[in-house]
Amino acid sequence: MTLLGTGAPAGLPRPDCPCAACATALGPDTRAATAVLVDGELLLDLTPGAAFAAARAGHSLGGVRQVLLSHPHDGPAVEVPAGLPQPGRVPDGRELALLTGHRVRAVAMDAGGTGYAVTGRDGQRMLYLPPGGAPAGLTEATAESYDMVLADVVGRPDALARLRAFGSVGPATDVVAVHLDHDVPPGPELRRRLAAAGARAVADGTTLAVGAYEDVPDVPRRTLVLGGARSGKSVEAERRLETFPDVLYVATGGTRGGDREWAQRVAVHRERRPGSWRTAETTDLVPLLAEDGPPLLIDCLSLWLTDVMDSVGAWDDAEWAGGGERSLRERVRELADAVRRTRRTVVAVSNEVGSGIVPATASGRRYRDELGRLNAAFGAECEQVLLVVAGQAVVLRG
Repeated sequence: MTLLGTGAPAGLPRPDCPCAACATALGPDTRAATAVLVDGELLLDLTPGAAFAAARAGHSLGGVRQVLLSHPHDGPAVEVPAGLPQPGRVPDGRELALLTGHRVRAVAMDAGGTGYAVTGRDGQRMLYLPPGGAPAGLTEATAESYDMVLADVVGRPDALARLRAFGSVGPATDVVAVHLDHDVPPGPELRRRLAAAGARAVADGTTLAVGAYEDVPDVPRRTLVLGGARSGKSVEAERRLETFPDVLYVATGGTRGGDREWAQRVAVHRERRPGSWRTAETTDLVPLLAEDGPPLLIDCLSLWLTDVMDSVGAWDDAEWAGGGERSLRERVRELADAVRRTRRTVVAVSNEVGSGIVPATASGRRYRDELGRLNAAFGAECEQVLLVVAGQAVVLRG
């Protein structure tokens, strides 16, 4: 399979777009509109310059027997190169058997366009989705597993979540992001975000073997996301799990009855989350980490610490010296041990408060110090640790 282009319909950079992502989309990060050549015989989406793109990749379109369109419209206003068959579209649910031995089934989308499930001569299966689309009507009875998925991972992360929910995408599925636009800065930031979703991007002209999953990125099982107030740390944490179904969102702050400002904060967080996620309001994290189950998003550790410090009397100097400090240390050790032993995918959020003004009170300084110790203990058990500053994630580990 050769990706003649991997970009959005307008390409990347977009013509005449002054944004930072377009300004830095240079060299290998330049992308033509997505088009895929399968075994030199099936072309998915005819785009401007497809013949030249194939030639640059060392291929010819002379052997193409079928051209299929996926976009909602009837295709770009381009002249069909000499020798190519007229582009067409397979009706949803119908299957096309090619003389080459390939089978192509049209997959219905929840938005305009058509997806294509392609089965090769050797039985390997690939799914190609149009920009802005996700499969519609999936059920356990109708879902099929794929060796490779080409999809708009950035624009429609929920499409990948749906496919995972029904077993169509597994740990060995090679998920390749296509239809890439200027929503994410190209280069390292794009690769980082895709890797967190178990996906990757390749340069235009890349040829991939379906079923060869050695390059499938491993999703970090434990991640700590640090940041200051309104830094974007919660958004970053949520983004890391938006391609996974049935996430359990663990809210450690409680409801705080009567506090309207807090209720508004909670409402904003709820509205951002995918509808398939569940919420548990608790600070009892150790049992959750010990159980098997869907991924956990813990937001946040700083509120967990506040609850624990309340319970051990940390704000009273006498109680602190008389056993409160020892009890807190034990609770933190229990949590860190549970993180080490867990088999669940975990993304936890915590505040980074040690770089600001020194608190004016002894209790404030105590909280600052203990949060720093908690973050260090939790982060030591994580494969990846991020620091979010002004909405930008800086990788500290992993």
